[in-house]
Amino acid sequence: MILNGEKKEFKATITVAELLDELKINSDKVVVEVDRVILDKNEYAVKKLSSESEVELIRFVGGG
Repeated sequence: MILNGEKKEFKATITVAELLDELKINSDKVVVEVDRVILDKNEYAVKKLSSESEVELIRFVGGG
């Protein structure tokens, strides 16, 4: 799959939730876009990714 613009290899079938867990990313602090569509958080556990998926992870950063 393409993850944030870079080709990455993951197991054949992985959900968004599994991807975030594998990358140790808190789902409360990220927005996930798959194939140019922003997902609702309730879709993370069921949305399956393929080797053709284009995924963008947008993280929230605090500051001021």
